[in-house]
Amino acid sequence: MAIREVLRMGDPRLLEVAVPVSDFDTPELHALIQDLMDTMCAEDGVGLAAPQIGVGLRVVVFGFDENIRYPDAEAVPQTVLVNPVIEVLAGDREDDWEGCLSVPGLRGVVSRFTRIRYTGYDHLGSPLERQAQHFHARVVQHECDHLDGILYPQRMTDMRRFGFTEVLQADWQIK
Repeated sequence: MAIREVLRMGDPRLLEVAVPVSDFDTPELHALIQDLMDTMCAEDGVGLAAPQIGVGLRVVVFGFDENIRYPDAEAVPQTVLVNPVIEVLAGDREDDWEGCLSVPGLRGVVSRFTRIRYTGYDHLGSPLERQAQHFHARVVQHECDHLDGILYPQRMTDMRRFGFTEVLQADWQIK
């Protein structure tokens, strides 16, 4: 359908809590999902939430086979997730570098749960449930944070591990 502008950190719409989707399998929802997928792919993203394109609905898309921004990451299945709920399966956390299309050119270390179960619905309103671990779990948690108005720098505990991607790559801190 269309590649949409991705809102950047500082836009107040990124700090709002998104509302649940109540009507499934509508032309509007299908168009939103297509725009999210098109935009995510055009930006080489691994996920995108509706609030990032200025739509305050609880819809995220994510997934890839390979991604230039995360060359060592394992594949994540292409997923449309509406009205998601995350359940932590293990209290273990893992620190790793994250980036965001709404925070372009920067990366930071964020602690995330390593094993989760996520539930919600697909675009038709059919229930969806999966377990995820490591990078897959990180992507889901990151995208769902957007639905609650949270950007990854708000999750960071050590701002010394936050910087411009090109500088971090030159110093071999990230690939």
